[in-house]
Amino acid sequence: MKRRFVTLDVFTDRRFVGNPLAVVLEAEGLDTATMQTIAREFNHPETVFVLPAADAAHRAKLRIFTPAAELPFAGHPTVGTAVLIGRLDGGTPRDFVLEEGIGPVHCAVEQVTAEGGRARFDLPRLPAPAEGAPCAVDAAAALGLEPGDIGFDGFAPASWSAGMGFPMIPVAGLAAIARCRPDPARFEQVFGVGGPGKAYAFCRETAEPGRDFHARMFAPGMGIPEDPATGAAAAAFAGMIAGRLGDGAHRVRIEQGYEMGRPSLIELALTIRDGRLAAAAIGGGAVVATEGTIEA
Repeated sequence: MKRRFVTLDVFTDRRFVGNPLAVVLEAEGLDTATMQTIAREFNHPETVFVLPAADAAHRAKLRIFTPAAELPFAGHPTVGTAVLIGRLDGGTPRDFVLEEGIGPVHCAVEQVTAEGGRARFDLPRLPAPAEGAPCAVDAAAALGLEPGDIGFDGFAPASWSAGMGFPMIPVAGLAAIARCRPDPARFEQVFGVGGPGKAYAFCRETAEPGRDFHARMFAPGMGIPEDPATGAAAAAFAGMIAGRLGDGAHRVRIEQGYEMGRPSLIELALTIRDGRLAAAAIGGGAVVATEGTIEA
């Protein structure tokens, strides 16, 4: 049968940059294997399947797939699908809950243009330290860097999770992070603790003014050689930087995708209370790129 789909570019307000996303509407009746096949056909970093919510008070249930695996949670699919649902619902600013594998995700959306808008969601799970932090020497070798390229401002490799675990690799600057070339022979060995390997490299130096960090994310074993924008990694990153911030509300802007020619901007909002991370949210823009039907 024909099923509607929409593709969007996420964490941007312009088409053909940001992180591409496919959203299949009317996904009832599709089994897991078929969803995985469709995700592989689109070959975007993620494909979302929209289903009726289990809880009548919630807007929809989402299943999220990379070309190689299903995910319990991901940031750019949440932002992009929330913007699309807001558009389909008439475009007025509103809040709703999306059901994901991690649990309910509370979203707020607003339409900015006829084809795009902005969304923000509260992290369903605050970040916590995770297993799989490599040493600087191993991280450098797996990313094709020198040991001296790893670390800045007291940051050292660590691993954090806000639903998905990510090794976090601090890199000295833009010149060094541009040299990242994951070594297939070492990447999974170093970064693949507990599942397919992922690595989130970041530096303080940025390509554009007004940004706080520059990042790259690699997950070749998940069918994502490099990701233009990774909301789930930014969510985990909140845990890594929270201890450096004072009490109050903070906004952290993370640029990503520049080395791929798909610049993206993720907005991370953190609330610190009594020296600890009390709440966090991820936000950004999304714009429709294509619409059509797929036989499935």
